[in-house]
Amino acid sequence: MTLEGQFQVVYNLKRIRRIMKKYDIICPIRKANPYRRMMKATQEHRVVPNILNREFKQNVPGKVLLTDITYLFYGQGKKAYLSTIKDSSTNEIVAYHVSDRITMDLATDTVKKLKKNPRFQKAENALIHSDQGTHYTHPDYQKLVRKMGLRQSMSRRGNCWDNAPQESFFGHFKDEAFIKTCSSLEELKREVKRYMTYYNHYRYQWKLKRMTPVQYRDHLLKTA
Repeated sequence: MTLEGQFQVVYNLKRIRRIMKKYDIICPIRKANPYRRMMKATQEHRVVPNILNREFKQNVPGKVLLTDITYLFYGQGKKAYLSTIKDSSTNEIVAYHVSDRITMDLATDTVKKLKKNPRFQKAENALIHSDQGTHYTHPDYQKLVRKMGLRQSMSRRGNCWDNAPQESFFGHFKDEAFIKTCSSLEELKREVKRYMTYYNHYRYQWKLKRMTPVQYRDHLLKTA
């Protein structure tokens, strides 16, 4: 089209491909957006209202859960993905999952790990809040959330402040965890596990009355 439109040269596709092959001319192809590809696979995706409305601190462990996915760049140009669920009242990371693929399993496996967490106690009228990403609008994810007895809430489109505490955690994690020096996915997973243990049990936070997330969770449960 460019040859014809700008230079009035008409070549058929076979000739163009032959010339490209002869001179090793490669046309970069933009990779398909994985979110769009997943969205096309099913037309049943559903966005839900922002029930949370930024009421993050309700001082009830297990009532407000925040979830999101972030990129992890490590090694020599390698990339992985971290999905977490954070208790907004205590700042504790109650479930997480690391993968080298951004498939639906990334979100659903995180919820399944929440279910298996013996320390997690779901409060009455508990909800899980996320952005409007394809993982969270997917019917499989929404079905799993309902099965867990959780209400679902979503940020307004393009509004990062509606899930600000979760974004804040990712910022601290990337500043403090030693992920860039990891050379393999397994090494990365070990480092993520080490940091999660440190963050939940040993990282004191001023806004949690100078307690760690786990200490603050126990404090709230005792004073309830």
